[in-house]
This record gives sequence, C-alpha cells and structure tokens, in this order.
Amino acid sequence: MAVVDVLNKEGEKVSQMELSDSVFNVEVKPAVLHEVVKMQLAKRRAGTACVKNRSDIKGSTRKLFRQKGTGRARRGDIKSPLLRGGGVVFGPHPRSYAYSLPKKVRQLALKMALSSKLKNENIKVLEDLNLDGIKTKNFVGIMQVLNTRKTLIVIGEENRNLELSARNIPGVKVLKAEGLNVYDILRYDDLLLVPSSVQSIEGRFAS
Repeated sequence: MAVVDVLNKEGEKVSQMELSDSVFNVEVKPAVLHEVVKMQLAKRRAGTACVKNRSDIKGSTRKLFRQKGTGRARRGDIKSPLLRGGGVVFGPHPRSYAYSLPKKVRQLALKMALSSKLKNENIKVLEDLNLDGIKTKNFVGIMQVLNTRKTLIVIGEENRNLELSARNIPGVKVLKAEGLNVYDILRYDDLLLVPSSVQSIEGRFAS
C-alpha cells in the first residue's frame, strides 16, 4: 500500500496513512479518462438552443407577387427561409446531449484520476480542516502554509465553516466525498483530503 504523510494546519507531519492500492495505485489510461470527462461535460450541456421554423414566424401567408411574368424568382410568402426575417431551415431545437458509460468504466476512471494525482505527488492529507468560524483569511493562511495551488478539497461530511470560508477564493473548490468525480479531480492541480474523506472514497469501491 502507498503511504502518505498526514499534516496539521501548520504543515507539520503528525502521522502517516496508508492508501489502498486498488483505488490509488491503478494503471492510468488517458483514453478512459477522456471518455468519462467527455460524458460528464455532455451531461452538463444545456441543450436549450432553439430557432424558429417557417411555421413559427408571424407573418402573412399571401403570395408576394404572381408566379409568372415578372422575371423574378418564384416566391411564396414572406416567411420563406430565403428572405430576411424568414424561418430557419434545419436549425437547432432543445435536446439533451447526455449519454452514459458503463458503471465499471466510470469507477475505473475515478480510480485512475486518483492514482494519477498520487503518482504526481499532488495529494495531501490534512489531519483536520475544522475552522472556529467563517473566516476566509484564516483559510487562506492554511492554504499558504500548505503551499497548494489550484486545489480541490474533499471532505467526508458537511463542514459549513470550511465551505463558506473557501467559496470566494478563486481556484479552490470544496466537495463532499460522495460527489467526487473525474472531471473535478483532473481540473484542479492539487487534491486535499482528510482521513474521513479517504475512508469514504475507499468505502465507495469496497462493495
């Protein structure tokens, strides 16, 4: 099993923690990660683009001029797609872009994302992230001590003081362990865990 240092808020090593090889030491395959991230982003697409067809345009259905004898092109009503202000042909309509991949593929990709962070030494485990109150300045001080960059913080249970203290800091996101996903892991440079979140993550794959 991989062993990582457990730090306190001052950045000092207080103990060590073992990480399961079945979760944090998996061979990383970029193609699998790509497919899962693409699926996640597709599910987030709004799909609300919509145009008006010829039948949706408000206007007269009168033929603009007679069919023959004018030397001009044959023309129907003013709602023709060929005219300014007319309907749109084959334009987009509201739709869902969502699709799904097999559960085993999604789970494997999540393990790969976690393994890539450990392999690149971008995982830090903090002994405790409880704050006395809602104070952004105190939280920023902890981040500076730990020397973290763009950081995803994963917590095991709700921590209101932490969530509210971190919400206005650019490049920092606080996420519960059950909401952990491949896209967010890869999007942030560093992954900051607490012992309870490590247990939750490993328990997620235990069954």
